Amino acid sequence: MAIALSAGAQADGISSYGTPGLIDMPSATTPRDGTLTWTTSHLSDHTRNTLHFQITPRLSGVFRYSILNGYFPPNGDLKDRSFDLHYQFRDESTFFPALAMGLRDFGGTGIFGAEYLVASKHFYDNRLTLTGGIGWGRLGSYGSFSNPLSVFGDRFDHRPGFTGIEETGRVSFNRFFRGDAALFGGIEYQASQRLRLAVEYSSDAYTEEVKRMGFEHRTPLNFGLDYRTTKNLTFNAFVIGGAQAGFGFTYVIDPRAPQFPGGIERNPPALMPPADISALGWKAGDIDSSRPRLSRALKAQGLELESYAESGATARVVLANPTYPNTAEALGRAARVMANTLPATLSAFEITLTVQGMPTSRSTFRRADLHALETAWDGSWQSFVRADIADAPTRLAPDAGIYPRLDWALTPYYSTELFDPDNPLRIDVGAQASLQYTLAPGLSLTAIMRQKAFGTLDQSIRLSDSVLPHVRSDAALYDKFSGPRVSILTADYLFRPAPALYGRLSAGYFEAMFAGVSGELLWYPQGSRLALGAELNYLGQRDPESRLDLTDYRVASGHLSAYYDFGQGYRGEIDAGRYLARDWGATISFDREFDNGFRVGAFFTLTDVSFDDFGEGSFDKGIRLSIPISWLSGEPGRGALSQTVRPIQRDGGARVEIANRLYEQVRVTNESEMQNQWGKFWR
Repeated sequence: MAIALSAGAQADGISSYGTPGLIDMPSATTPRDGTLTWTTSHLSDHTRNTLHFQITPRLSGVFRYSILNGYFPPNGDLKDRSFDLHYQFRDESTFFPALAMGLRDFGGTGIFGAEYLVASKHFYDNRLTLTGGIGWGRLGSYGSFSNPLSVFGDRFDHRPGFTGIEETGRVSFNRFFRGDAALFGGIEYQASQRLRLAVEYSSDAYTEEVKRMGFEHRTPLNFGLDYRTTKNLTFNAFVIGGAQAGFGFTYVIDPRAPQFPGGIERNPPALMPPADISALGWKAGDIDSSRPRLSRALKAQGLELESYAESGATARVVLANPTYPNTAEALGRAARVMANTLPATLSAFEITLTVQGMPTSRSTFRRADLHALETAWDGSWQSFVRADIADAPTRLAPDAGIYPRLDWALTPYYSTELFDPDNPLRIDVGAQASLQYTLAPGLSLTAIMRQKAFGTLDQSIRLSDSVLPHVRSDAALYDKFSGPRVSILTADYLFRPAPALYGRLSAGYFEAMFAGVSGELLWYPQGSRLALGAELNYLGQRDPESRLDLTDYRVASGHLSAYYDFGQGYRGEIDAGRYLARDWGATISFDREFDNGFRVGAFFTLTDVSFDDFGEGSFDKGIRLSIPISWLSGEPGRGALSQTVRPIQRDGGARVEIANRLYEQVRVTNESEMQNQWGKFWR
């Protein structure tokens, strides 16, 4: 008690499994909503790497990659991938604990398979936490007793075992809460703002590790401590089973806390008083003077003027926004630039936004509203209410000299392959040359060429054993190609066939493995949460030993898609149709996206390919993460670091990668999306 206790210290730890808990045992607590947590823990030839995401205030999900050295005697190692879910179904109150339930390793090999019900209660100003629970599976292996759920039927008496590698990836509902159960519990004490102490009674006997790896398990009591060095980083040490010492660390990322809150972009232009604008003597109708003045001012803000016209007292512009990930910020800056550079007699500003020259939405602002709301305490909300945001199925003709236009870049690139059973991480790094030649609004040619500098992707020696057409399982063959390689070479036409409709026609080399032709239609009214799409492709497989040649494999693929915005940053997507291996099925995706563009999501695909024919993993599934460059740097930018994590990539449920599918291209300019981000209108 001599240790000084800081206000706000709370005894809520992260276990060695990367989930809320004591040391090995889970608790009923939850991290802050929306946070990402990476945990690495090492214990006697046993390493766990865990990514935990707090999906909602109550629900969290986990992907874990574990390495167990010597699990298959004499020298075979186990590299295991697993998923968890944890749900807190009751909050803690004055007299009752928080209650939660969870599933460990419900879709992997079952090595860590367990289920639990757990309760946690805070005491002593939240510095002391008591936890107790009951577990099944691995958490029912020490001090076990007959399953109390057997009162609901004898099906709960027996827990089926794991039958082989071909069963990996399947959700084994017939194992949940089955077999013997055991009790666990423990105490956490937050000794200071930085130091947490924990002791637990564990119901995990480490049965397989004892049998296969020489693991010693002398007692069910485990001891541990955490030391938080920064608000994000915590180191921990622990003793398991009375004989095994372990250590690790946890790093927490809050997507709502960027490195530079508010950004470090240049200050927006302040509105000039109307009297000062009038005194400059600019005249309406003098297009030749207004256009270059406006274009220069917009360019200084990172915006590109494509068209300018006047209609009565309204100034009309068409803009491209290559700079701001937040469309509302681009509109706010453009409106203020127009107010400062156009004649005082123009009372309204109409701004049409484009994507590769295709018009998407049209926003109209009254000049008087801008001056009235610039310093209003609720100016952001009022400016949204007063703005007129509508669909833009047509656009002004581009000004002279805007098209054709050439854009190019030379940047580094990286490409990864995760969780190869022979090597958990392979990566290539090199240089990438990108070129886009836009001939007219919506019509462009795109080329991306890569040259590897160094890496290990070409070192994979695993050969595909797939019984399906090898549309993805031969990826290692493509990585062995040496010299410059054409990644993308396409011609694309984006157009508006009718109000609320968007269209795309594409032809060329879409990705490393497939080329062909593709067409897409998207129905997405302004302000709608629902969008519907249809895509049809005819594709040929690229030859892995050639830059541009194709093999004899041809496939017609396509999908019907539905996209829905559930609000609060949650989005769902269903894509149903035919995949690259000629299988039929559907992909279900769910993402959480924060207003700053940080996105975390998960997906799974089920098709008419049987689990056995699919092979290891049983069906395609994974998680994806996208971190905007602006989140890291504070500078405005449209780029992002994106990574998809699959336990394993097989041929079933594979879809061609196309760089400019319509929904992701146009949704940032839809009224429903802009409303969520309108707080940056005055930024």
